[in-house]
Amino acid sequence: MKKKTVLTGITTTGTPHLGNYVGAIRPAIEASRDEGVNSYYFLADFHSLVKCHDPARVHQSRLEVAATWMALGLDTEKSIFYCQSDIPEIPELTWILTCMTAKGLMNRAHAYKAAVQENEDNGSTDPDKGITMGLFSYPVLMAADILMFNAHIVPVGRDQVQHLEMTRDIAQRFNHHFGEHFVLPEAKVDESTAILAGLDGRKMSKSYNNYIPLFVPEKQLRKLIMKIVTNSQAPEEPKETEGCVLFDFYRTFASPTQVEEMRQRFARGIGWGEVKQELFELVNAQLAEPRQKYAELIQNPKYIQEVLTKGAEKARVHSQPFLDKIRAAVGIKPLSS
Repeated sequence: MKKKTVLTGITTTGTPHLGNYVGAIRPAIEASRDEGVNSYYFLADFHSLVKCHDPARVHQSRLEVAATWMALGLDTEKSIFYCQSDIPEIPELTWILTCMTAKGLMNRAHAYKAAVQENEDNGSTDPDKGITMGLFSYPVLMAADILMFNAHIVPVGRDQVQHLEMTRDIAQRFNHHFGEHFVLPEAKVDESTAILAGLDGRKMSKSYNNYIPLFVPEKQLRKLIMKIVTNSQAPEEPKETEGCVLFDFYRTFASPTQVEEMRQRFARGIGWGEVKQELFELVNAQLAEPRQKYAELIQNPKYIQEVLTKGAEKARVHSQPFLDKIRAAVGIKPLSS
């Protein structure tokens, strides 16, 4: 049976945090060990330019994100791990697809509509104020990322499902005009994927400034965990696990046996400080070895670049001949042919 291709894009817009780890990185790395699929993982560094115009930050984030995935166990021999910007066929395919994409489709993109709504709410006479063509048309770049490797499955959060539907629309329109060249990808939304709360109880996010950096030093990790908001119940009072941010946090890292034991201790009464200390020990034990690997990798960017370059070479074994076919399909081919 022919293997299916699974493709995952990794944004490079900052330092990864614990929420990124449990919500995306950990399940993706576990999935990469599946021998029955061809796994593509890429740093979406062109996408980062939509929101970030700080060259130093873009550069540093690329390094940190690559080091994070490698430190956490991504097998770069079994999977194809590369930088989006190292595949020149992707921006070329983006342009070809742009010429087949209806503007009306892009008008309906959530991010664009949200930006327009914000302008209107602020009383701007120009609904497109401050909106770049990068923001407006980045779903086409995302489509090119996916269609270049004819991915069958793309794991995404629910907020990204629309972009997969757009990718399918773009692919179908191209196939209708020029023949069946693109696989229609399927979005895979894992409802069981953990959503980690931040220090204030809201979803962990850089936007809320309530996050815990993934590889923060041990002492700082403990300090941050101790800041997780709880109520004022006394230690001896029985406590509810349902809706408890601290218990949910603990459950994300603990084994089923540990979770059940903690549930019973909640029922009997346990101090929040004790729970936080055990949570710290649990998280720290899981991250101690990857943290050390990460520290070593960050000091060796040359090695990381070599891994990414090798991954790009493997990716281009497919992307170069495939783009030649796409070029020929639209009429851009040697005049003698």
